[in-house]
Amino acid sequence: MHIGDSPEESTFRAECRAWLEAHAAPRTAKPSGGMGGSAEELAEHTRQCKRWQGVLYEHGWAGIAWPTAFGGRGGTPMQAAIFAEEQNRFDIATGAFSVAAGMVAPTLMVHGTPEQKVHLDAILRGDEVWCQLFSEPGAGSDLASLGTRAERDGDEWVVNGQKVWTSLGQHSDFGILLARTDPDAPKHRGITYFIVDMTTPGIEVRPLKQMTGISHFNEVFLTDVRIPAANVVGEVNEGWKVAHTTLGNERALIGGSSGQWNFDEMIAEARARGLTDDARIRRGLVDVYIRANLLKYFGYRMRTALSRGEQPGPEASVMKLFVSRHGARSAEVAMQIIGADGTLDGDDAPNGGLWQSVLLGQYMIRIGGGTDEVQSNVIGERALGLPREPSNDREVPWRSAAKA
Repeated sequence: MHIGDSPEESTFRAECRAWLEAHAAPRTAKPSGGMGGSAEELAEHTRQCKRWQGVLYEHGWAGIAWPTAFGGRGGTPMQAAIFAEEQNRFDIATGAFSVAAGMVAPTLMVHGTPEQKVHLDAILRGDEVWCQLFSEPGAGSDLASLGTRAERDGDEWVVNGQKVWTSLGQHSDFGILLARTDPDAPKHRGITYFIVDMTTPGIEVRPLKQMTGISHFNEVFLTDVRIPAANVVGEVNEGWKVAHTTLGNERALIGGSSGQWNFDEMIAEARARGLTDDARIRRGLVDVYIRANLLKYFGYRMRTALSRGEQPGPEASVMKLFVSRHGARSAEVAMQIIGADGTLDGDDAPNGGLWQSVLLGQYMIRIGGGTDEVQSNVIGERALGLPREPSNDREVPWRSAAKA
């Protein structure tokens, strides 16, 4: 496992820091708990993400670990991680490109046609924000049971159905869509993976207001949406295989984050409240510190695997599960620190409501990208070799299972 910076990586880190200092302002404000509450604030966040991505592209810092054949720098995953670490110290916005750069791009690199790979440059330039149209009201943890239908009509597919939990769907230019194209095949073998232009007639995006007060997620209704046959990624009815690439990278993306909290801020809050001698608070802070460092070393292991050209496997589920549990337990410690002030909101809340947002926002990580329970199953089956979760519909035609 690769730990710490080598001399070459230390030089690269200094190069990253120097460039960032010349092109971005330091992050002096305390971290916020979200992207902003209003629709306009979320829209402005997306615009800021596009602007910054354009700056990265203009100066050759976009797609650090992408192969040069796809417009990237051809660097290593470790270099990309170093840049991300340094970038986090500056007041810039990147979240709107998580799906495009972290999930869509790796999938198109592996499974896309030459025409579809044109999108890669548009993503690097900051011209295209993407969303994920996978989950449905009746197909979340059991994603393969999805019921959105796509039927062939000449050179097009006609799609009808509903998706939910679509991050930034209201501000996305394109989406990756899973739809059922063979209802008579078992559920995993009758799904096709599509690229869809989000301006296509028949697509209605309805923002969902979360308990954090923001509308990051959406429900999406598709009514007679026509998608060109050229927008099929991979083979017809083989979309589940393509989706595995996307889902693996999604778990790695989430697992590579540290969650919406900051240990230094927690220490500062405890000191400001005179709680650093409180035995319970001290134990909680020690636990947070230990988990944060374990997460760091998990990250080193993941980056080492990526540097060898290995695709994210069960270790991505391990990191994703660890991040979600770490965030939940850390939020509990933060709420112990602020005590009754945790019931306040708005201008009355300490740190602008940071810790309340972290507490409520933990469920986005614990559910999104596969629930904690799903990750536990993946780890058990694929890493530990335990028996597969019992299922009586894996080999049953989807149409029959859906009616049961």
